[in-house]
Amino acid sequence: MLDSAAVSELDLALVHALQVRPRAAWTDLAPLLGVTSVTLARRWERLAGEGLAWVSAVPGPAFSHGGCTAFVFLRCAPAARERLAARIAELPEAATVELLAPGRADLMLDVLAPDLASVHRFVHEQLAALPDVLDLECVFATSLYTEGSRWRLGSLDATQLSVLGRPGTADQAGGSLGDLNTLDRDLLYALVREGRTRFTDLADLTGTSAATVRRRLHRLTASGIVGFRCDVAPVVSGLPVSVTFRGRAPAHDVNRLHRTLATLTECRLLAAVTGSDNVLATFWLRDMGAVQQRETAACAQLPALSITERVVGIRTVKRMGHLLNNAGRRTGVRPIRPW
Repeated sequence: MLDSAAVSELDLALVHALQVRPRAAWTDLAPLLGVTSVTLARRWERLAGEGLAWVSAVPGPAFSHGGCTAFVFLRCAPAARERLAARIAELPEAATVELLAPGRADLMLDVLAPDLASVHRFVHEQLAALPDVLDLECVFATSLYTEGSRWRLGSLDATQLSVLGRPGTADQAGGSLGDLNTLDRDLLYALVREGRTRFTDLADLTGTSAATVRRRLHRLTASGIVGFRCDVAPVVSGLPVSVTFRGRAPAHDVNRLHRTLATLTECRLLAAVTGSDNVLATFWLRDMGAVQQRETAACAQLPALSITERVVGIRTVKRMGHLLNNAGRRTGVRPIRPW
């Protein structure tokens, strides 16, 4: 349930607006939300300060051209779960670390790396060598139909969204990770920590001018190398239950998934993956009762889909480089380095 004492309707509207335009100026959002820019700045300072919401840089659509996304399922001794999750969360390749309900696996990781070889080294040389790891399974994303940066809170109405405009997208998504220079990487790593860092502050951090920062960042976003997303704690989303469905569908039906499952408002992640279970979908839901309802609805919309496993998340330890506490609030950052 939403804690009304912690999050107001204005807070929810502000977060939704930042999901659409994560780096928008407060002066641009103030008329849309009917308050002053000072009020918005103060609201965001409180949300971010309490770990309720945060903006960060993430791989853009061009990442799939050269970068690699994988999902790893780890099994360990029950007493080692928390310790192992905390240790893996320190590693930059592990973008997201989630503790799972008892089942075939104890931890689920989202792994991001510049190439396939880097993922292989991380999984088989680093993860497999950890003393608490008993077994692991790694599958690779062959198509990513939707992910966290496209998920929306749903607090703004159609008129407000129309005024806000369409979310920024890459002009051509033709950027190459090999084109990045030292300045680009410094900017990206600073923005992974805090996605709304001002141009002037980025200039100070990287030893260049604000104009240069603005120009380089525009190139990175326009080419699809980097995107931005606004993440939230469960108290903001009102969706405390995370479930990942693994399933199978005929190859000729897999590309239909984005027209069915990905359009569902609770769908947080949808990917075609390697292995006998070639579909992976994560949903954020209001309660455990919704798990069966969502599975039934998904299978009804896509009869060829067969769900083989339901993986329930108990707690997210790290999400896209940001550390979370037991309540899902951000407490720190261990930056991802996928570029």
